[in-house]
Amino acid sequence: MLATVISAARDIHVDLVPDPVLIAPTDAVVRVVAACVCGSDLWPYRGVTPTTKPRRIGHEFVGVVEEVGSDVSKVKVGDFVIAPFYWCDMTCANCVNGVSTSCLNGGWWGAPDRHGDFVDGGQGERVRVPLADGTLYPTPGMPDPSLIPSLLTLSDVMGTGHHAAVSAGVGPGSTVAVVGDGAVGLCAVLAAKRLGASRIVAMSRHADRQAIAREFGATDIVEERGAEGIARIKELYDGIGPDCVLECVGTAESMDQALRSARPGGMVGYVGVPNGGAELPIQTMFGTNVGANGGVAPVRNYVAELLPEVLDGTLNPGLVFDLELPLSEAAEAYAAMDERRATKVLLRP
Repeated sequence: MLATVISAARDIHVDLVPDPVLIAPTDAVVRVVAACVCGSDLWPYRGVTPTTKPRRIGHEFVGVVEEVGSDVSKVKVGDFVIAPFYWCDMTCANCVNGVSTSCLNGGWWGAPDRHGDFVDGGQGERVRVPLADGTLYPTPGMPDPSLIPSLLTLSDVMGTGHHAAVSAGVGPGSTVAVVGDGAVGLCAVLAAKRLGASRIVAMSRHADRQAIAREFGATDIVEERGAEGIARIKELYDGIGPDCVLECVGTAESMDQALRSARPGGMVGYVGVPNGGAELPIQTMFGTNVGANGGVAPVRNYVAELLPEVLDGTLNPGLVFDLELPLSEAAEAYAAMDERRATKVLLRP
């Protein structure tokens, strides 16, 4: 089958690789209907995260189950399924406590499982899925093709934006600012609106992303950054700042922006994958009573809550996809996102 491989910075190619097969009785094999490129994939693409040898890449996909192991009972051949950006059993203590990204028996796509057997990356024609009963979430019947982009966001970006909002305590009447206008930041705007925020500022310098942010519920746009951006946000919120700031980038600059924009006693929900030396300034936080909560988003725990609203059209997070390409053009997909010619690229095997 075909799958995406990264060999070095800016070296993405699509290779022929072995077809996946069932190894454990808890496995399934899924034919990928749609996958995508994540903003976090750009860290190795840009060389920020080193790539020392060729490896498979990609961690977001939806598809149809083709085979199941003898111990798989909750998904069946022919099911359309959503796969989170990791695999998990949904039965261990951490999964039950809502933190399935810390599953005691789980792991990551494109890496060996706990027995040393390789697990396929998400950007390929098929994927061997460990712990299929916990990892995969079947939809009720085969979805309309128009819903596939939005369903794909439940594998990562919509759930991650939701985690930022939940972590920051967004609720009815909350005032919010969102740092980051990538797919996660835009979904964080949508999540904040869904949870009842009364005013949402989106920080964005790109007209196309500003338009999506407004459609998702942003009431204001701030283009300034650094001290000017902080001053502008505080100006919009009575000189004090918003209740909640959603950090969706992962750099030192974005975290500083978030922490210094929140009102005294406010909360930052952070979900940006940390790079560039991002750290928490405890002295500053102590002095302002600003808190921080978040981390790697347990999106599998959120699918049941968000899926019905995607299926009935209440939520349309698939708007973050503004470019669709065949899997064979994965290199162009990465370049388009790296060069900000696309917000998020959907890949069709």
